[in-house]
Amino acid sequence: MFCPVCQKPMIIVEYRKIELDHCPKCGGVWFDSNELELFLKTVASSAGGFTAGAVLKQPEVKADHPRRCPLCRRTMRQVEIGSPPVLVDVCPQEEGLWFDGGEVHELVSQFVPQAVSLSGSEMMAFIKDMFRARK
Repeated sequence: MFCPVCQKPMIIVEYRKIELDHCPKCGGVWFDSNELELFLKTVASSAGGFTAGAVLKQPEVKADHPRRCPLCRRTMRQVEIGSPPVLVDVCPQEEGLWFDGGEVHELVSQFVPQAVSLSGSEMMAFIKDMFRARK
């Protein structure tokens, strides 16, 4: 799979049944919709209604940098999730989401107070270490 930002090949990163496509060049990460569901169940289980389905159905905001889905190649739409909002790209066929470098870390940081299980804390530490913003 190729990165929708820099068009370079992505690498596969796997942790506890969650397989993500990560671009080592720009730091972006692709979540297939089922991977996002696993991620949210592990990390944000107490985030009240914050599900993969809800994220995929969020209303579109104005796209300042339209990108193509790495799976279906259609133009993705941008949505805001979390508070403060994180702008992510969503496949129009709901096959997954693209997070620019640092956006996964930003979103995970919003859910740190909700981390109650050891496995959830381990997952968040992994995501934060692997996908933190680049300097």
